[in-house]
Amino acid sequence: MRKGFYWKLAAGNIRKNRKIYYPYLLTAVLTAMMLYVISSLSSNQSLGSGNLLITLQLGKLVTTLFAVIFLFYTNSFLMKRRKKEFGLLNILGMGKKHIALVIFCETLILLLVSLVLGIGLGILFDKLMFLLLMKLLGAAVSGLSFQILPGVVASTALIISVIFLLILLNSIRQIHLAKPIELLRGGEVGELEPKANWLLAVLGSLFLGAGYYISIAVTDAVTSILLFFVAVICVILGTYLLFTAGSVTLLKLLRKDKRFYYGKPAHFINVSGMIYRMKQNAVGLANVAILSTMVLVMIFSTFSLWFGIDDTLRSHCPTQLVFEITSPISRETVLSRVEQAVREENESLSEEMDYYSIAFAGYKQGNVYLTDPEAENLSELATDGLSMLRLMDAEDFARLTGEKAELAEDELWLVDGSVPHAQDDLYLFDRHYRIVRRFAADDVFIPSDSLYAYPVRWLIVKDRAVLDQIIDEQAAAYGRHASKPALCLFLNLTTSDNDAILRCFDHIEKSLTEAEGSISFRRIENQINLRQELSELYGGLLFVGLFLGSLFIMAMILIIYYKQISEGYEDRERFRIMRQVGLSKAEIRRCIHSQILMVFFLPLATALIHTCFSFPSVTHMFAALSMQNIPLMLRCMGVSFLVFALLYAVVYLLTAREYEKIVA
Repeated sequence: MRKGFYWKLAAGNIRKNRKIYYPYLLTAVLTAMMLYVISSLSSNQSLGSGNLLITLQLGKLVTTLFAVIFLFYTNSFLMKRRKKEFGLLNILGMGKKHIALVIFCETLILLLVSLVLGIGLGILFDKLMFLLLMKLLGAAVSGLSFQILPGVVASTALIISVIFLLILLNSIRQIHLAKPIELLRGGEVGELEPKANWLLAVLGSLFLGAGYYISIAVTDAVTSILLFFVAVICVILGTYLLFTAGSVTLLKLLRKDKRFYYGKPAHFINVSGMIYRMKQNAVGLANVAILSTMVLVMIFSTFSLWFGIDDTLRSHCPTQLVFEITSPISRETVLSRVEQAVREENESLSEEMDYYSIAFAGYKQGNVYLTDPEAENLSELATDGLSMLRLMDAEDFARLTGEKAELAEDELWLVDGSVPHAQDDLYLFDRHYRIVRRFAADDVFIPSDSLYAYPVRWLIVKDRAVLDQIIDEQAAAYGRHASKPALCLFLNLTTSDNDAILRCFDHIEKSLTEAEGSISFRRIENQINLRQELSELYGGLLFVGLFLGSLFIMAMILIIYYKQISEGYEDRERFRIMRQVGLSKAEIRRCIHSQILMVFFLPLATALIHTCFSFPSVTHMFAALSMQNIPLMLRCMGVSFLVFALLYAVVYLLTAREYEKIVA
């Protein structure tokens, strides 16, 4: 054959089959672009080496895995539509070796276009994404210049090239193993009628129920984190089983209902058609439902964290400056040094709160708190029974809250941030204490670090002597794992200037350290630095969430598009026969819309149900990050779903029009 024949044939094939090739090419271009952008950002030295860079590197890994899976998945649609053409070429005398050469030329053309356009767009959008990320972080940008990163270009080109090579080898394998007649009928092979499998349908319901139960029933933050991925796997398995076996079972039940099945032509056509192709349809529908759920959960979660930064900040660091000192230094010395340091910076205190406290873990069984870690199986600690116990004496509690307590040595007050105790007494280190008064967490304000994965329970004891006794008992029980008591100091300045607050913060730390020569801090924090850390972490998560959400939405759109195109070609002959036997165009149009609506909006409804059931688990995990603003999270989830549903409806209108053009 003449030189260049295969290249001309390959280019012509791409043009002739542009309805299926151009969307695939667009996806490959966008995937290469986004891989370049995330690779460039994850290697940007100006972003440091902390949480943000780790988050971006994780995003790069997910993007790479996504590119492999998704490009393989979409290529399968192309091969299905092209098999008939390849079979015809084979029958007309073109050997499989020559067909493989045509596929090689097509793949190379697509690869080169994807790399040139994808990396080119990546270079153009790289700085825009960097500016967006800096905007989310609230960071100033200076000295921004246009640049091309050779290392990132090379790594992106290598990853995309390897993916296309694997796709090429898989396509050649399919052509090599198939017989000519199989290739000729490759795009027309339908599904045999699947059997209604009650066992798989019930199993799918059980998997789905188990995932939902874990999300709702497990209220402990640490256990929720540990079991979240178990719940995700259960929901994914349940979704696939219910969409495959469950949908067939439901359709066959509808077919048995004679009034429904034969009552309207649309019911008869849609149910019978869906039964015969449900195995193929179900997997695609399940993929769309799972991708939609991933997008919704990822977007509303990251937006909730981002918009809830102020709530997290106030909960974790309730005042401008926080010092928790574990060294044996007197309260008077500390306060004197603090006031002197603030005066030397020409500032003044507007608020000062302090108390002496001890914090340690206790495992609650009935009205007994077990505190010997050797006595219990450590695996049992990841349950609702584990609490963080914090103790202070009645004098400090009265100064903080105005609530004065007259307590005996065996009496205490309880401030409980979780489910209230039902009993009126408890045992701690084998000592009996009577709970004579309870407070809900919202009834009194105790400034503290709320960044605990487990519920925090405050125990208010009679005086410092009782508190010291418990401190000694705790040290004996926990040994080298024992907690140290701390003097906790919470300060607000009259100024709101960040530079002045940071100067006072540094001056106080230096003054306290110099006062004793060597001083130990359990915690030393200020709102300015903490806000920057939270903005960096949550801004990075939001950026990666939006980035990956865009990828998943692109995948969902392409899956729906190819599904509609494939079914359009399969249904064209069927609807032509229906017109010949007397079905009107209006009835056919109603059948088409009914079928498309069922195929389209079943995954959307499923995604909404999955997202709603995931909400309790997400809130429990976020509680460990001091994010407990449930109304904010509900608003983020609602807005995310409405925006996603609007986009979904646009995709429906566009693909439904293409489907109607094919079958008309």
